[in-house]
Amino acid sequence: MRTVYGKTLIDLGESNQKIVVIGADTTNSLKISSFGKIFKNRFFNVGIAEANLVSIAAGLANAGKIVFASTYAIFVPGRCVDQIRNAIAYPSRHDQQGLNVKLVVSHGGISVGADGGSHQQLEDIAIMRTIPNMRVLIPADSIAVSELTRIMSEQYGPFYMRMSRPKIPTMHSTSEKFLIGKGIIMNDGSDCTIAACGITVKMALDAAKLLKKDGISCRVIDMFSIKPLDENILEKSARKTGFIITCEEHNVIAGFGSAVCETISNTYPVPIKRIGIHDTFGESARDPEMELLFKKHKLTPENIVNNVKEIRK
Repeated sequence: MRTVYGKTLIDLGESNQKIVVIGADTTNSLKISSFGKIFKNRFFNVGIAEANLVSIAAGLANAGKIVFASTYAIFVPGRCVDQIRNAIAYPSRHDQQGLNVKLVVSHGGISVGADGGSHQQLEDIAIMRTIPNMRVLIPADSIAVSELTRIMSEQYGPFYMRMSRPKIPTMHSTSEKFLIGKGIIMNDGSDCTIAACGITVKMALDAAKLLKKDGISCRVIDMFSIKPLDENILEKSARKTGFIITCEEHNVIAGFGSAVCETISNTYPVPIKRIGIHDTFGESARDPEMELLFKKHKLTPENIVNNVKEIRK
C-alpha cells in the first residue's frame, strides 16, 4: 500500500502543481521521500512533530495548496486531535467546509509488528468519524489506495485515509470504480452479509469461500468509505440476507461496526455481530508471529464462519 501511495503522489504531482507533501520523520517508511527528490520545493519533512505537521498542512491549504500529510496512524490522529479538529476540519475557506488537507497514514491496527501496543492504533476510526467535515477511508488493497488517493486530490476538503503495514493481496481490478460513500460488493450472496474494511476484506472473502462449501451463500462488501457510509447498500443487504457481520482491525467500540449498527438501527434493524478488537490494547508480534496475534483476537476467516453459523441458528 505504501509503495503504491508514494508512486501515485508522484504521478499526481507531475500533473498538478498545487499538490504538496508533508512528512514527520517517517517519510522513507511511508514511501513519500521519492516525491521530495523530484519536487524539492513541494516536499517538507518537519521531523518528529506531528502537531506541527498538521498545523503546517493547514497553513499550506489556506494558501491554496492541496496537501497530503503522512505519518503513522498512532501519531496522526494519536498525538494531534486538537490540531486536526480546529486547524483543518473547523475552518471554512471561500464558503467551503474544512481545509483541503489529506491525512494519509500507515501502520493502522494490530498488524504493525514488533512495536507493540504503544504503536498499534485501534481508536482512529472512532476519533476521526466523529469530527465534522472529515471523510474517513480504509482501503483494502493497493489498487484501492491508488484510486482513493487520486479521488482525494480531486475532491476538496479534509480526508483521513488509513493504510496497513503488511503486503496485502490484490482483490480489486484496475477497472473497479470507487465512489466516496459507496461500498463495493466483492461477492454476492443471499444467506448472510459480511461488511468489512481494510485488510479484513480478504478475511471476509476467505470466509465466504469456506461458507460456500457448507452451502451458505455470502455477500461480501468492501466498505472502504467509513464516512460517509453507504447506508443504501447496508439496508438492502439487511433486507436481503437478514443479518450482518462487520469486520475491522480496530476496537469494536465506536468503530466501523458501530457505524453500521447506528445506520441499520434507523433503517431495517437486523442482528449484527461486530468482529474486531474487543476493548483492549494490542501487543508485540513479529511478522512470523502475526498469524498468532490475529488468532488471539479472533480476527480470522474461521471466526467469521463460526459467527455466521451461530447467528443462522
